[in-house]
Amino acid sequence: MLKISPLAPAAFPDLPVVKGVQFSTGCTGMKYQGRDDLMLAVFSENTTAAGVFTKNAMPGAPVDWGREIRPRGIARALVVNAGIANVFTGAAGRQTVTETAAAAARLIGAVPEDIHIASTGVIGDPVPTKMITDLLPKLNETLSAEAGRQASEAILTTDTFAKGASARCKIGSREITIAGFAKGSGMIAPDMATMLAFLFTDAAIPAPVLQDVLSEANEKTFNCVTVDSDTSTSDTVLLFATGEADNNAVTASDNPTLSDFKEALHKVMADLAQQVARDGEGASKFITVKVSGASSDSSAKTIALAIANSPLVKTAIAGEDANWGRVIMAVGKSGEPADRDAMSLKIGGILIAEIGQRSPDYKEEDVMPHMKGSDINIEVDVGVGNGQAFAWTCDLTHGYIEINADYRS
Repeated sequence: MLKISPLAPAAFPDLPVVKGVQFSTGCTGMKYQGRDDLMLAVFSENTTAAGVFTKNAMPGAPVDWGREIRPRGIARALVVNAGIANVFTGAAGRQTVTETAAAAARLIGAVPEDIHIASTGVIGDPVPTKMITDLLPKLNETLSAEAGRQASEAILTTDTFAKGASARCKIGSREITIAGFAKGSGMIAPDMATMLAFLFTDAAIPAPVLQDVLSEANEKTFNCVTVDSDTSTSDTVLLFATGEADNNAVTASDNPTLSDFKEALHKVMADLAQQVARDGEGASKFITVKVSGASSDSSAKTIALAIANSPLVKTAIAGEDANWGRVIMAVGKSGEPADRDAMSLKIGGILIAEIGQRSPDYKEEDVMPHMKGSDINIEVDVGVGNGQAFAWTCDLTHGYIEINADYRS
């Protein structure tokens, strides 16, 4: 068993019940022994769905399926397995998805296209489909609205802790609940999002509006996370809205009545995204990179990710070494506009470099207390415009090598 990340929250949050959502978990034994590795979530009728998926050119069969059924905007169930990712498994992988969807649909009286599927784990191994489909009837008999934590634990792979978050808000006069959980520790550089995140709300929101809201929030949360720069073949973020809150209809994502909901959703997704970075394989420090003064927000994000993905920056931080020249290097390698003679750099709020050189007032001993902490903040102004962005990441330690060298053993 992996040692829990030192950056983990003190405890798993008390996830509220979301009306219209029930969970169940069980152990297939396809890879893990003595722990649940299959999760079933069943939704009330009229549940709408939205999703964002990896842009990796080698997507798994569940991602292909998710893209196909997303335009329907309907969800009656979600099935997720951990341990084998169902990626690069050919026609057999597609058959696993269709058989799983059909089996779940029969149990709850739905059509297969209303069943969402996700997988995470080893790439290339064939999935023993019967281990999933034979267990689903038992899971359907043990559904509970209060089993959110068990569901969050069943989807883990190299994670050291389960990740959950929730928020409450209002749409009009109706109180709305949002809850969700995510998994992810390595192969993390979402481009959409091995990372999976599932979000549930009792709000009544049409699928097209739900999709707009999710895509907007995703760009400023999960798409700002990186652990190792590797974009997974399985990354998926799904949002399900059961409509049980019975709020007034919302027909456009820019409707002011959605502002509180959008803020709450962003809060939940940002919390989960940061937890993914805090559980980065072998991580000992959580890093926030903020870039300003860029030619555009897009350019700023590219620079922020160049810094956050730099092995030299990440290993220096692991060693508590304020080697700020590595940050300067990472800005330069990004390929984005930056003015060397107008740029400034701060670490932990301490000005280190400005106008093309080290600040005359900078003393390394001033920044060392910050470097020894668990949360590291890097701020760069590249001096060419008004664009700004941020990235969340973690340091790179010996633990990352140890975990990935032994991943399949």
